[in-house]
Amino acid sequence: MSSEQAPIGSPFGPASTAEDVIQGIDLTGKTAIVTGGYSGIGREAVRVLLAAGAKIIVPARNMTKAQETVAGLDGVQLEAMDLMDPASIDAFAKNFLARNDTLDILINCAGVMANPLTRDARGYESQFSTNVLGHFQLTCALWPALVTANNARVVFLSSANHRGTVIDVLHDPNFEHRAYDPWVAYGNSKAANILLALALDSIGEAQGVRAFSVHPRGIFDTGLVRHMDLAIARAHGMIDEDGKPIIDPEKGWKTPEQGASTMVWAATSPLLDGKGGVYLTNNEVGRQLTEDDDDKIDNDSVKPGVKDPVNAGRLWRLCEELTGARLD
Repeated sequence: MSSEQAPIGSPFGPASTAEDVIQGIDLTGKTAIVTGGYSGIGREAVRVLLAAGAKIIVPARNMTKAQETVAGLDGVQLEAMDLMDPASIDAFAKNFLARNDTLDILINCAGVMANPLTRDARGYESQFSTNVLGHFQLTCALWPALVTANNARVVFLSSANHRGTVIDVLHDPNFEHRAYDPWVAYGNSKAANILLALALDSIGEAQGVRAFSVHPRGIFDTGLVRHMDLAIARAHGMIDEDGKPIIDPEKGWKTPEQGASTMVWAATSPLLDGKGGVYLTNNEVGRQLTEDDDDKIDNDSVKPGVKDPVNAGRLWRLCEELTGARLD
């Protein structure tokens, strides 16, 4: 049963770093997979999880880039995988399961944001394909190892921009019946990630697997912003006139070290033992907006439509239909 969507009094806050939230936690003997773990906040999460003793596997679409960016992080294992390629996902999972009995942490961090309309080989819109369907298929494929771990956690990266209408997410996720808007598509995918965490947690709780969705806040120093108009970034206070990132965690603009903190907190904190299905932000459980506030953009809160278990179940079934993946 999903935990209450309300703050729990975490000792950490907006300025806390990934190193701060993992202090005192020993991950020796634990295994973690971090998609997107060779760039931005994903790489920072890998760095601190590795330092805490975890065995880390990072799937990589661009192996050359991955080898360059994780150089110096001794022990990180890179394996080829493309979230838009179902065969690639299955091959990665098959190789992992052949060599590992358990998976303690799965952080679904990789993603694309607001890119021009692109479709995968199946015709699925690329943001939904990458951010949602790819991670859904990967999670299903790795399910036996997550269950065997007996206290595993799965983390889905979301955003305050989960403003897509849930009806659109469920009925036209691939923009086949409406005009494509890159930011609407991104918002839809981030709403879907919250629903996936809610659905997975409801299934996994009885088998010792808990799931969380995370809003890392705004981090300009990451590859995710490559499609963002700099004028938009300036207008929102992310960068100054010279194009340099503005760091103000209280307003939501963070360094990669701060931006990685909430997903590391979600993956490891004992404060979240026995909890799951909740949306986290600033190293805290976010507040639940009411129906009257549903149209608001609030960095500390989550919209009611994406915390509806009926919607979560409907999205889960849609992902099964679109990918053919199932939990074994």
